[in-house]
Amino acid sequence: MTGYFLQAFIYLVAAVIAVPLAKRLGLGSVLGYLIAGVVIGPVIGLVGSETTTIQHFAEFGVVMMLFVVGLELEPKMLWGMRHRLLGLGGLQVVVTALTVMGIAHLFDIAWSYALAIGLIFSLSSTAIVLQTFSEKGLSKTEGGKSAFSVLLFQDIAVIPMLALIPLLAVPELVAKSQAVVAKAAEHHDDLSLVAGLPGWAYAIVIILAIVGVVVGGHYLSRPLFRFVASSGLREIFTATALMLVIGIAALMSLVGLSPALGTFLAGVVLANSEFRHELESNIEPFKGLLLGLFFITVGAGIDFNVLFDQFGTVIGLTIGVMLVKFIVLLVLSFIFKVKGSDRWLFALSLAQAGEFGFVLLSYTVQNNVLPESMSQTLSLVVALSMFLTPGLFILYDRVILPRFCEAKNEREADEIDEQGKVIIAGIGRFGQIVNRLLASNGVQTVVLDHSVTQIDNMRQINIKSFFGDATRHDLLHTAGIEEAKLFIVAIDDKERATELVHYIKQTYPQVRVLARAYDRGHHYSLRCAGADYVISETYRSALALGTEALKNLGVHPFRAEQQKATFVETEARSKEKLYQTWLDSTEEDRFNTSYVELFNQLESTLSDIMKQERTDKHTKSERGWTPPPKVFNDEVEQGLVEKHDH
Repeated sequence: MTGYFLQAFIYLVAAVIAVPLAKRLGLGSVLGYLIAGVVIGPVIGLVGSETTTIQHFAEFGVVMMLFVVGLELEPKMLWGMRHRLLGLGGLQVVVTALTVMGIAHLFDIAWSYALAIGLIFSLSSTAIVLQTFSEKGLSKTEGGKSAFSVLLFQDIAVIPMLALIPLLAVPELVAKSQAVVAKAAEHHDDLSLVAGLPGWAYAIVIILAIVGVVVGGHYLSRPLFRFVASSGLREIFTATALMLVIGIAALMSLVGLSPALGTFLAGVVLANSEFRHELESNIEPFKGLLLGLFFITVGAGIDFNVLFDQFGTVIGLTIGVMLVKFIVLLVLSFIFKVKGSDRWLFALSLAQAGEFGFVLLSYTVQNNVLPESMSQTLSLVVALSMFLTPGLFILYDRVILPRFCEAKNEREADEIDEQGKVIIAGIGRFGQIVNRLLASNGVQTVVLDHSVTQIDNMRQINIKSFFGDATRHDLLHTAGIEEAKLFIVAIDDKERATELVHYIKQTYPQVRVLARAYDRGHHYSLRCAGADYVISETYRSALALGTEALKNLGVHPFRAEQQKATFVETEARSKEKLYQTWLDSTEEDRFNTSYVELFNQLESTLSDIMKQERTDKHTKSERGWTPPPKVFNDEVEQGLVEKHDH
């Protein structure tokens, strides 16, 4: 038992140290896990022979991930992507497998070996790709959707591959390992519902299993979850969610299907369930931990002895496989009209081999399709290609995507043929409202935005705006900055917004600058830069919603408006103290202990003020409200007490 605790501690320490560092360096969590595995495995040697066993256990993270992915997909959405799923996904698997097979055959590798290798390398890493898409917000892009379609088809394709591989058995390998095969077959029979069945019976069992998952998920899951939810015990709901996923995975394994495919199907069935979000929140922590453990085992499982002995071969095969897959995917992206940066995202993200490659390699050895020595080399190629994948995403983020963004915005700035009293930088959701209010009151505005798409959208609804970067001095001059009375900063980039405010106040001090702040720190930065008026983008809406919440809790509307006004007044009085404390602190530690202590003191003062009755006078904003009866507050408080007691 002590050994298990130590191993668990080593894996967790490696993850806790490596992953945050990798995230901070912009490398992503997946590469952090892989590096952690390499360090504790081949480099330091803290883990060793148990890695393969743990990897089989950690592969359940992929199963859970596909269940969560299925929960996000409604059946209508899945039906809508059927063309991309079958066409793009099917062609990718077939073309890649045949291309790799053909290249392998050119190097005098037997056709059965070559076909098995082609099938193995036609698969990509569902775990790494979907995890990275989720982290980087790429799932909803055209490239992300296309990649997901291919990954889903690959998971489905594993089933016929597992059926085909035994037919490729090499007689020489069968003769050498006949005893081992018999033992494995005997063990397989003990854990299978379909071993020894004729083909027609096997097909019936598979159909019944799939129908059982669909029907059970649709009709039986809801009564079960309602019964469990009525207990009010969150841990029992978590146990039920795990029972569902593990049970479906076990059923799929017993009938010879992919557990990942079964749980994905169950997730799709439950996508319209009212318990979907609760299921997802319960499964998510287990999924994340197991996926992280899986990536660590991939890194820890790299055999550096084999790598150094066959360094040229392994590196050449890894680069060759990734290059072949990239070219195939790029060609398919042209055929299926995946455009722009999405084309490169699609091709780069799927260029690696996948975790199911380990499963197929093990299966080929068990069924005497590939020799053990070749399997070890190919396993190393699969692991290294997965290890290099985060680097491809970094290449996409830092080299390819910026070039396409520049290409989108490389159109020349519009010729500004108008000048107005007010210049607005940024016509996003915030700038639009400001501009509409001013324009409806007859104020002449000049709107600048550096997004081509945003400018075109505004012109479609007859809001005149000009394409151009508001930080360009020549454009500001053309827009009439010397004669303008107001300059409104409503751009999303915090640093650019602060620099723009500083430039305007330094160069054109007569122009009043009104700015939108993203958060409290940005608010202080804009004020420090010289802005005449700064407002946080969510401040007023949050006040309105909070006031409405008080009303919904039984507070009289007049009292709720009083409390809102009190909050605003108290905030205004404390704002200067907080700003001065922030200003006096160092650049590296703006929100230091002194600031936090002062903030907490002011929060305590705010709480005390809110408890006081205001009967002296009303602010201007309160005069339109009818005061509550004298006994109203007492009645409300009594009612809340009675509700609490019941």
